[in-house]
Amino acid sequence: MILQRFFTTAVSPLLLCLLLFAGCKQNTPPLPVLGSFDQDFSLTNQDGQTVTPATFKGKIYVADFFFTTCPTICPIMKVQMTRVYEAFVDNPAILLLSHTIDPDHDTVEVLHDFAQRLQIETSKWHMVTGPKSIIYPLAKKYMLGVVESSQAPGGYIHSGSFCLIDANRNIRGYYDGTDSAEVDQLIKDIGRLQGEK
Repeated sequence: MILQRFFTTAVSPLLLCLLLFAGCKQNTPPLPVLGSFDQDFSLTNQDGQTVTPATFKGKIYVADFFFTTCPTICPIMKVQMTRVYEAFVDNPAILLLSHTIDPDHDTVEVLHDFAQRLQIETSKWHMVTGPKSIIYPLAKKYMLGVVESSQAPGGYIHSGSFCLIDANRNIRGYYDGTDSAEVDQLIKDIGRLQGEK
């Protein structure tokens, strides 16, 4: 009788809590793997440093495409990417990578000035330039669109998405870089990736 009372009053609530906790964990599946980013590249960042896949080895990172004279979505995207930067500025496992799609204008010096205005650290957020023959195929590898167009404001049409890459170079998500709610989700999902074993 005493043992029965013990199991009823103590063990059952404990088991119930454990079951509920296990149920909660099961309701949060891992982020899907949407593809693999296995492309080699060599680009130059805002401080004149060479950036290659080795720069991101073992790191989670967020990639996007922009140009500094963009009159449409890029300013919004950079405000939102700055939020990601600020959320992980002290976390060395998280990096950001922004590729210019207008390398003729966006030289190292232009990117350096642009980065200074954003008050960002190169070691955390690489803004890179290089030949279009390298950058544009990279956009395709990320499954993001980049097109030159004389009809488009600024001369380019490009995706406004942020692409989330895990430490194994797998694509784990796309987020609208002009939507603060989607960027909120990106920040949460980066945390989820860090929790993966």
